[in-house]
Amino acid sequence: MMAAKFGTSGLRGLVGELTDGTAAAHARAFARHLRLSAMAAEGAPVFLGRDLRASSPEIAGQCAAALLAEGFEPVDCGVLPTPALALHAMAKGAAALMITGSHIPDDRNGVKFYRPDGEIDKQDEAAISRLAPEFLLGPLSAPSGLRDETAAATAAFIDRYRGFTTGDMLRGLRIGLYEHSSAASGVLAEILQEAGVEVVRLGRSDVFVPVDTEAVSDETRALVAGWVCSHGLDGLVSADGDGDRPLVADETGQVLRGDALGLIVARYLGADAIVTPVTSNSGIESRCQARVHRTRVGSPFVISGMAQALAGGASRVIGFEANGGVLTGNDIEVGTARLAALPTRDSVLPVLSAFAAARAAGQSLSAHVAALGLPVAASDRIENFPTATSKALLAELSEDAAVRDSFFEPIGPVSTVDLTDGFRVTLQNGAIVHLRPSGNAPEMRIYSEAATEAEARKLIVSTVGRVHEHCRPHSS
Repeated sequence: MMAAKFGTSGLRGLVGELTDGTAAAHARAFARHLRLSAMAAEGAPVFLGRDLRASSPEIAGQCAAALLAEGFEPVDCGVLPTPALALHAMAKGAAALMITGSHIPDDRNGVKFYRPDGEIDKQDEAAISRLAPEFLLGPLSAPSGLRDETAAATAAFIDRYRGFTTGDMLRGLRIGLYEHSSAASGVLAEILQEAGVEVVRLGRSDVFVPVDTEAVSDETRALVAGWVCSHGLDGLVSADGDGDRPLVADETGQVLRGDALGLIVARYLGADAIVTPVTSNSGIESRCQARVHRTRVGSPFVISGMAQALAGGASRVIGFEANGGVLTGNDIEVGTARLAALPTRDSVLPVLSAFAAARAAGQSLSAHVAALGLPVAASDRIENFPTATSKALLAELSEDAAVRDSFFEPIGPVSTVDLTDGFRVTLQNGAIVHLRPSGNAPEMRIYSEAATEAEARKLIVSTVGRVHEHCRPHSS
């Protein structure tokens, strides 16, 4: 049995679970699926990109060999952001593979799959999973002499945002760029500089840094706040490893919530439909005029919801997740730019929109976010927490009201329960606690909402404590 599995976005696993031939088997299964479903013919190009983690070149080479074995042409796009790879491949009417573990640690990696029309869905995942065992033949040798379109793919992504901000909209801003090991650092710097921003590049690392933009660590928050203060910045931006999730801090050094960024994008672009998971802030519906559709967590679910919104007559569809990644369902004109539909997460759109919207409103970024009036939300994760243990806990809470009430007794009495994805409760005082096993790594994700940040953080701490107390007897 293959240890690597599909998560919320792509195939994920420990490096050794991918380099043993598993990643290559899935790449070949994907190619076979493309041909069997008439999405691509034999000999067609498949574009390959990767992030900067140590294992990505080896996995990319094995996947290239697998594509060749199935009769397709692998085209090298080098290191670039996932949305740049997707945009380039879609413009060519071709499929793509992105070798990335996104925000998870360097001992893990993954593969994201793109059909010629965009990111694969859950039905595609099932088909690939059925076919992959047939091709598990062990490690493959990387081919040489591949066609290289790294420069073209990167240039096309930068050109996408040329004219997004016009005149002097962002000119004079001094924005920090936390580079670390993100594949998006170069394009973010160039796009911001072309818009008139003074970019202060900070924290570049030759060792992979797993920055999680949804559950931002205390260390990262302190680092960001220190840079904003010491460099006199109007804000700071960054992205995760493959550049599809943004990190944005305001001029006070406060890291902004990803769902707040998504709401800013939707309002700034005049969306008439928003698709976002149930984990995003509960106040979104009352802070916009768009129709809001809630989904399970994961870009495939958001993309499916966006397709339904378009089929229902929506003309400007924006999708986003609590991690801040924004998807566009149709072509959108803004400034002098025309953004082609990009149904995969992108970090650049929310970065530009946040500062542009604040400038258009004559506000600082912190004031603009405060004016949204969203409930205060927080999120964190329990790392190295077995997925089986997470699922067992959620099953107990869902199926046994006595266990649920006992679990939440120190936190607060439960009013309502939502099982759309994980276990989400609204307490009688209106606060929210949401537990959900990560689909990408052995982690328990915990989200909260409350009247103040202190209360939201306290809910997180209390819930983490209850999880450990409840699960300790089961693991001993």
